[in-house]
Amino acid sequence: MRVLLLGPLALVSAAAVVVGALFIYYTVVFPDPLSMRLKATGPVIRIMARDGTPLAERGVSRAYIPLDMLPPHAADAAVAIEDRRFFDHPGIDAFGMLRAAVANLRAGRLTQGGSTITQQLAKNLFLTSERTWSRKAEELVMALWLELRLSKHDILELYLNRVYFGGGAHGIEAASQRYFGKSARNLTLAEAAVIAGLLKAPSKYAPSASPVQAVARGRVVIDTMREAGFITGEEAAAARAEEIRFSPLMRVPDQAEMAYAVDFVLDAAARFEDADRDEVVIETTLDADLQRRAGEVVERALGERGQALDAGQAAIVVLAPDGGIRALVGGRSYADSQFNRAVRAHRQPGSAFKPVVYLTAIERGLTPDSLVEDAPITAGRWSPKNDSGRYLGMTTLRNALAQSLNTVAVRLVLDAGPDTVAATARRLGMKSPLRKDASLALGTSEVSLLDLTGAYAAFANGGYVNEPYAIQRVRTGAGKVLFQRIDARSDVAIPRASVAAMDDMLRGAVANGTGRRAAIPGRTVAGKTGTSQDFRDAWFIGYTSDLTAGVWVGNDDGRTMNKVVGGSLPAEIWHEVMLAADRGKAPSPAPVVARESVGSVAAGIDRVAPSAGEDLIAKVLAEEEASEPPAPSQTQGATTVTRSGRILVSPPQAQ
Repeated sequence: MRVLLLGPLALVSAAAVVVGALFIYYTVVFPDPLSMRLKATGPVIRIMARDGTPLAERGVSRAYIPLDMLPPHAADAAVAIEDRRFFDHPGIDAFGMLRAAVANLRAGRLTQGGSTITQQLAKNLFLTSERTWSRKAEELVMALWLELRLSKHDILELYLNRVYFGGGAHGIEAASQRYFGKSARNLTLAEAAVIAGLLKAPSKYAPSASPVQAVARGRVVIDTMREAGFITGEEAAAARAEEIRFSPLMRVPDQAEMAYAVDFVLDAAARFEDADRDEVVIETTLDADLQRRAGEVVERALGERGQALDAGQAAIVVLAPDGGIRALVGGRSYADSQFNRAVRAHRQPGSAFKPVVYLTAIERGLTPDSLVEDAPITAGRWSPKNDSGRYLGMTTLRNALAQSLNTVAVRLVLDAGPDTVAATARRLGMKSPLRKDASLALGTSEVSLLDLTGAYAAFANGGYVNEPYAIQRVRTGAGKVLFQRIDARSDVAIPRASVAAMDDMLRGAVANGTGRRAAIPGRTVAGKTGTSQDFRDAWFIGYTSDLTAGVWVGNDDGRTMNKVVGGSLPAEIWHEVMLAADRGKAPSPAPVVARESVGSVAAGIDRVAPSAGEDLIAKVLAEEEASEPPAPSQTQGATTVTRSGRILVSPPQAQ
């Protein structure tokens, strides 16, 4: 009997200790939630595409309005529809969670959520949108912490000023300005109900997308307010009969497709927000049409095939030769999740990292036609295998990359040394921490899509490493220039002969290897696929003579996909995006590349007379003086063949 009593008591005590420790941790690590209030005033920020057309306008989206300045029915509408027991629970509504669970079981699907306003604020302020049990548990504990730190008044005020209302509007003031052309201080009951109704599904109910659905949803909110006792029956009837007049300016074209790129630009230009009280103009490198089409391709691909393939998210980056970002898509739906997977997510690139390994080998004296051995290999206790389970024996370096042979990549890393390969990655502009062991060959170090795509751009533009950027110029409305990007070419990061060799091999990976689905008729395409362990991440990074683009497909929680590899859905998305980029453009001629040797490759490029401004690779390499490839390193790894025929490779020893 004592055990039955003491057991639960011990569990409760342990849980209390853990929660208490987390409270202390949150207090020390996270800033005061009230310090995260958005600025009450600020300039209008106009973001322009590379051709001078407007992409977005921000300013009111950063306006912060105190709760006391809102009409009472504005806050009441949000509480009634989102968290009726908000003023009674301690941050977690056990009754609400139970009610939602019962309703979902009865419906046989997810029809209600049990998250309180405090939980939603915790997620908005400090957490990601991944759907895992650990993230949900942290959300519950953090909600309790917020309730201890803040009053209900402060929690509701922060929530209303930060939550997303669709149409690019964050916060109730931004939503009121966007949809009704007036301050939230002046919202009528019917208008406040429409805005509160957006919280359940901003992209679905936003008036800019469907005014009829927005009004219908608003009437549901009005009825809920009456049932909860916030308004009388007479007030509800009057609100239902009120004519809703939306602002004619609420329809921001292509806002959903632009949102991730616009956020990236705003983050980069944050230091200029206080430069002018009236207006700041940001001129970007973004291509509005390509940005919109890239977003549409992601949505269509995941909408049609995502469920069957168990692939929930995708991201795209498209770069010009100088590093200018032409398009950036950070996920499937900005309304559902503002987390930018193209920039902030770090995932394993798998074989998409192998070009870094092969470049290291080329710079150590190998050529695309050098023979390498594809056979079983053991590095320490690790014995990597090819995805096909077969081995080709002696094969060329070109074919090994095209077929994405794992054993060859591992042998090349062990021969050069992981430190040397990591140094090559750094030279290509990759900033993420990299492993210092043989598994580096197979892309086990997590990288961002933007970094990896930027590295491939060096193969496309003649060996120059240009850090990806999106802002060309920042000026005030009065014309004062606050920032001007200088068009300066970086130092050559890759010798010309190595560029030619890599270009030759990466073309083969598309023409005859794992990247066939990325091929574009009439265009020269080079690139590489990548798939991480257990199909958690799938990549295709490639380039034409005009643009370099990278595609990632996966799930936020790292869940295994249904056998999605880099040569399938990512390559197909890449293909569609690059077709959209080519639409209406004459393809640039590709340089003639001989295959006999690195020397003949370089000579072949030399023989190309570059058309004015047409092909950057041909132009750069033709203008540049011939540079000799580096002498092979004297540091070699030791290779031993056992009696059973297995090949063991030890890392090189410093001479």
